[in-house]
Amino acid sequence: MNLQGKTALITGGGRRIGKTIAIALADAGADIAVHYPASPDETEDLKSELDRRNTRSWYLKADFEDDDECRTLIERTLKTAGSLDILINSASIFLPDTLMETELKDVVRHLKVNSWAPFVLSREFARLVGRGKIVNLLDTRISGYDFGHVAYILSKYLLSHLTSMTALAFSPEITVNGVAPGLILSPPGQDESYLEHLSATVPLKRHGGARDIAEAVLYLVTSDFTTGQVIYVDGGRHLMEYGSGQYPHQ
Repeated sequence: MNLQGKTALITGGGRRIGKTIAIALADAGADIAVHYPASPDETEDLKSELDRRNTRSWYLKADFEDDDECRTLIERTLKTAGSLDILINSASIFLPDTLMETELKDVVRHLKVNSWAPFVLSREFARLVGRGKIVNLLDTRISGYDFGHVAYILSKYLLSHLTSMTALAFSPEITVNGVAPGLILSPPGQDESYLEHLSATVPLKRHGGARDIAEAVLYLVTSDFTTGQVIYVDGGRHLMEYGSGQYPHQ
């Protein structure tokens, strides 16, 4: 998988799965533009990794709850990096709520960051770049429900439909696909025991790692004949019913 001469923008690229994707694309030869939402401090570890690889990299701030900062990110990336070929929509928020607790403001906040921002960035990518690859990070639970994170899963449902719609609308010059992680990383504040405990709910009886997600992304950004697809990287968990309770999260 050779991405020499390509430039990729990874939203939320300074941490967790986004960071692993950034490193994987750099190892394949791509130059990396990293979006961060608040503080550049969260990109320091990634910057060190990319510097060791002699990878060209740039770091751009955008608060996705701010319409102007979101809308201008693609244009700013083009001005800073000089070109853009790949957009990875990885940034998201994940806050707990139930059907009885969730408020309109909770739903709106999740939709704005997890659905609307990727759509706006994709639309600006189509308008200003006009060709290339887009990959949206979804969630295996779009195959069912998550009653503990209602606003979050609603936002991922919407992003999954936008993935299909933009794949059609932006073809043939741009491919748009999704990756749906399952039991990959423990949520913030949880340790490895969280993953081990939930491994029994996965058909393959084990959890994955962030590199599994990065490898799926690598396939999608190097395939010229795949669009409108969602790759579930979840050990088969999406094949089972998601009804209630706690489920694997990236």
